[in-house]
Amino acid sequence: MESTTTVGDTDRVVVDSAARVQNPPFKPGSDFWLSYIAIVVATLLSALDLTAVSTALPTITADLNGADKFVWIGSAYSLASTAILPLSGGLANIFGRKPIMLISIALFSIGSALSGAAQNMNMLIAARTIQGIGGGGILNLTELIVADLVPLAHRGLYQGLLALTWSFASGIGPPIGGAFALRDAWKWLFYLNLPLSGIAFALVVFFLHVRAPEGSVSTKLRRVDWLGNFIIIAGATLSMTGLTFAGIRFPWDSAQVLAPLVIGLALIAVFILYEARVPVEPTIPWDVLNNWTAVSGYISTFTHGLTSIAVIYYLPVYFQAVRGNNPILTGVNMFPTALVIAPFAVVAGVSIAVLKKYRPANIAGWILITVGFGIMSLLKADSTTGQWVGYQLVVSAGLGLLYSSTVFPILASLPVESTGSALAFYAFVRAFAQTWGITICATILQNGLKKKMPEAFVSQFPQGVEIAYAAIPIIKNLPEPLRTQVRVAFADSMALIWESMIGISGLGLISLLFLREIPMREDTDATYGLEERGEDKKGDPEKQDTSVPAA
Repeated sequence: MESTTTVGDTDRVVVDSAARVQNPPFKPGSDFWLSYIAIVVATLLSALDLTAVSTALPTITADLNGADKFVWIGSAYSLASTAILPLSGGLANIFGRKPIMLISIALFSIGSALSGAAQNMNMLIAARTIQGIGGGGILNLTELIVADLVPLAHRGLYQGLLALTWSFASGIGPPIGGAFALRDAWKWLFYLNLPLSGIAFALVVFFLHVRAPEGSVSTKLRRVDWLGNFIIIAGATLSMTGLTFAGIRFPWDSAQVLAPLVIGLALIAVFILYEARVPVEPTIPWDVLNNWTAVSGYISTFTHGLTSIAVIYYLPVYFQAVRGNNPILTGVNMFPTALVIAPFAVVAGVSIAVLKKYRPANIAGWILITVGFGIMSLLKADSTTGQWVGYQLVVSAGLGLLYSSTVFPILASLPVESTGSALAFYAFVRAFAQTWGITICATILQNGLKKKMPEAFVSQFPQGVEIAYAAIPIIKNLPEPLRTQVRVAFADSMALIWESMIGISGLGLISLLFLREIPMREDTDATYGLEERGEDKKGDPEKQDTSVPAA
């Protein structure tokens, strides 16, 4: 049995659905907090790696003589973590959250150990791929488990606390990365993940007591949409490979870029068509896109992922190339970004929980981001400390508000049993957007430097080399006036990135036109919630009260 309501003129939104729904009052106890701590530590593990490694990239690139393959250090991780997201979500729906989280942490740990042991760029890229598979699974399962434990109407605070964890990692990650990079000990950035992985693994094993669907392993394996996952993994891998090559190693109009990009996007389109007719349980059932409010949330998520990664990855370039900061000082100068995102993410989450409305946080976030990129485009080589600190504060406030806000319109507009699939697609969209962001910004910066730097200086870098990361280590040793000319060229080229982000942020503003305020649910999917003490059958709907409370 199902009832619906119409929101605006376009949205037909399911607001009540029979079976698999529980609606007791939400009262978090010790079991909840122990489970929540387990996923917070897992989130810290993944976030700390991402933020620490970005600051050390120039040092890693120089140490391994890999300027021609620099972009793959980040892209291999993001490619693997993105491609695996639909599969990890599907496996979590079929096998349960806990085993897939444990496998993800184990893969992340193995990848970290191999990354630390890397002797060349090829080995590091392969290790980062394994690490990315685990990291993508960790982030996806974190979102799923929070959704299982906390009703959407109460989730704002807990989403905010996860964003606070991410922001804490963003705050301490760059200085840690810079300290290891400055001492030529970057390998310990990856080895540091090993004890954290052990802690996260133990917490999940002993404290994450959540239900899993019943059934034999063979039965569950037959439910997996293997063909659909193969299509989306191949499509995501090819398209992201084309993006990685674009503008750096090969021109955008070259066969090396267009062939994988076009084929990859075509496979993603084939995946969409296939999922509508899949004979087994679909990886992404496309009812997650059955209304404009959900579509608006996904557009906002994509745009936020693209613009946020631009700040995380390329603002350190400004500090190291333009201001001549060492890696440690670069991390310190990123504090305005890292430490502002956290409180604003919590503010957004609390406001959503208190007001029971998500539109105000989304609207304020996109206004601040657009204005923030506008003023960041004014940064010059001789900008004052007050300017580069103040400009960061504005854009970071907007990024923080949206970190915990874009998921609410998506989930509010869908039935609760679609949460797992909706969140898997949400994570895929966000990660795919980050790859676009890294590539677009790299291309803009590369082309800007080629045009603005002295030709004699640019000519020493062969085709296919990322000029920015090859030039940063040698800028301080350049004679004047060449050193100043190079720094000014970097500042002007960075301004092109921020100007482009203004236009892209406009897409986020446009998405607000389709955003409707929908009442948020007070219930969760009983299939995957906390195990009750003394429970005999985990996740068996026939052993649970599946009645839906009357409205």
